[in-house]
Amino acid sequence: FWQGFVWGMAMIAAIILLIRLLGGFSFGEWALRGPALWGYAALWGIVFLCVGLFEEFAFRGYTQFTLASGVGFWPAAVTLSAAFGALHLRNDGEGLVGALSVFVIGMFFCLTLRRTGNLWFAVGLHASFDWGETFIFSVPTSGIVAPGHLLNSSFHGPDWLTGGTVGPEGSVMAFAVLALAAAIFSRVFPPLEEKH
Repeated sequence: FWQGFVWGMAMIAAIILLIRLLGGFSFGEWALRGPALWGYAALWGIVFLCVGLFEEFAFRGYTQFTLASGVGFWPAAVTLSAAFGALHLRNDGEGLVGALSVFVIGMFFCLTLRRTGNLWFAVGLHASFDWGETFIFSVPTSGIVAPGHLLNSSFHGPDWLTGGTVGPEGSVMAFAVLALAAAIFSRVFPPLEEKH
């Protein structure tokens, strides 16, 4: 869980940093101070822990295991990740590129499941990625802008860079970071049958 948490924070920070380096993101002023800051940090931490638990168990838990027993791991992963992406289209502000990004991150979560043998890495990654997006960097998460965020940050520039109303999940930078993360993860976590 904690390894996944660190990976999730590193991934969202990398996406935001790349967008900023290309002139598409400003941190802005502090939006919260004092007890409100700590209260919202905890609130969003709990919310996204629950989201990570629910979505990972729903899409990569028993459902993945059961479907994989009939069609194989990766066909099940593609099917359930596509459903995961499509489900996000119900969010206001979400778009097709954002849903495609959610599909790709769903496939990355499946890779973590395959290589670690359990869901905890994916749960930690999922929770911290969403918490970093919503609270720390204070940007839209799958098209949703939440109240109680740390910064008055802003995007400026083309949608391909910033993700537009979708947020950084809809940015080209998200796809680049996900590809790099998958390559690094595959090196750090070899297939389970190769471990001694």
